[in-house]
Amino acid sequence: MEIPQKAKEVQLFKHLDGAISPEYFSVVEVDVPEPGDGEVVVRTDFVFVAAAYQDLMRPDCPLPVPPYQVGGRIGGGEVGTVVASNSPALAVGDTVQTMGGWCEYSVGPAEQYYKVDASMFPSSSYFLSQGPTAYYGMADIARVGEGDVVFVSGAAGGVGSLAGQIAKNRGAAKVIGSAGSQEKIDFLVGELGYDAAFNYKDGPVIDQLRKHAPDGISVFFDNVGGEQFEAAIQVARPHARFALCGALSGQIGGTGGQPRLDLMTAICKHLELRPYATYHTPEQIWNWTSHFAQWLAEGKFVFPQTIVEGGIDAAPGALLDLLSGKYQGNIAVRIS
Repeated sequence: MEIPQKAKEVQLFKHLDGAISPEYFSVVEVDVPEPGDGEVVVRTDFVFVAAAYQDLMRPDCPLPVPPYQVGGRIGGGEVGTVVASNSPALAVGDTVQTMGGWCEYSVGPAEQYYKVDASMFPSSSYFLSQGPTAYYGMADIARVGEGDVVFVSGAAGGVGSLAGQIAKNRGAAKVIGSAGSQEKIDFLVGELGYDAAFNYKDGPVIDQLRKHAPDGISVFFDNVGGEQFEAAIQVARPHARFALCGALSGQIGGTGGQPRLDLMTAICKHLELRPYATYHTPEQIWNWTSHFAQWLAEGKFVFPQTIVEGGIDAAPGALLDLLSGKYQGNIAVRIS
């Protein structure tokens, strides 16, 4: 396959200071170098878009990974096809997954690329999702199982849209979700199999949660923080498990990401509060991917994904649209 001498990538023009906008991104042409010993050239097929990328654009990023650097490539997960190889580990035509960022072509050591079985899914874009985060939080942190009553905040997002379905497939008796519009409520209940859902804007969250879980919740999967975390503490059953995944109420134009913890209630109920981050280790990725493929094959899972067309130039706009609430589920941009 002919490999171009130059290709496009998205770079950080300046560190984020205030509201995100197109001025923080640069789409530039860069050289595509020849692969050295043990290296491969990969043509990007899809890149992933996640809300966390906004945080990585800040110099004081709180996430447990290095922030993006001005003039450096931004973005994260990608899936692509090996088009040249100087390594016995990967062959031309192999489908690979990596954290190479938003680019049309990437070159690097073969060990930076994780070979995947493209036949597992209808499209290689299925390898790009918040699934490892959702599965690790629901299965390993919250340990959801038979009979649990589960509340997922931010349920229509990339993580929440998968977390609720994971809970159902692991035997949860009832899964309740929250979102910010009637369209998203209908999506959760009508398409993703949530047993109930409510709009957190329609009234006090604690009242709505008590309505849908009159006997309390045994698992809380939190993507939001703020009022929804405070309400979950009050509605939790004794020994409930909390998987604290995100704080969207403070990340995207909000100030409610730092909720007040009713410590005495948490103590008296013996609540288990576990904040966590996913490091996307091979084990975490495989645990998700293997279960995901099985549930899809059995007709027990819906993959909520939007594919944005337009190539690498469309990636910054896709992130802005995601942060504005335009999309539901997981977002990927088709590059080639």
